[in-house]
Amino acid sequence: MATRDYEAPRVSPVVLELEQLDKGSAVALVGHPLHVLMVHFPIAFVISTLGVDVFYWWSGDAFWARVGLWTAGMAFWTGLAASIVGTAELLLVRGIRVREASWSHAVAAMTLLAIAAASWGLRLTDPADILPHGLALSALASVMVGFAGWHGGKLVFDHGIGIMVSAKH
Repeated sequence: MATRDYEAPRVSPVVLELEQLDKGSAVALVGHPLHVLMVHFPIAFVISTLGVDVFYWWSGDAFWARVGLWTAGMAFWTGLAASIVGTAELLLVRGIRVREASWSHAVAAMTLLAIAAASWGLRLTDPADILPHGLALSALASVMVGFAGWHGGKLVFDHGIGIMVSAKH
């Protein structure tokens, strides 16, 4: 049986050029990238809103409707803050901007932000409509958290996007 020397797979010159681009964070506080730090809050509030809506559905207790108003509002406002920082990263850092996955994450996150705004707005204007519409919106938001989070996680863990502070900024 003949032996073959192992040949390393050839890497596309486009991929090599992409990997050489700066992909560090341009928006940081004391050396810590802000977007990566901030996204945990809207994720927690979106999932909490779904849990609170389920408790409201089961119990009918108005307490859970009031809690849902607060968690939905915090999901929107912390999501808005994280999206502002994320958009700044996207626009300021070429190594982030040129990746398709960055744009998929941004679109999913903006869709999530719109759903969170609708959920909070519904609770502000018509609390009686929490069941079924508020519950449906919080369930949809939770699904979108998974989708946006998966894309964001791929950017961080597979590509090392935005986890270090850029040397250029």
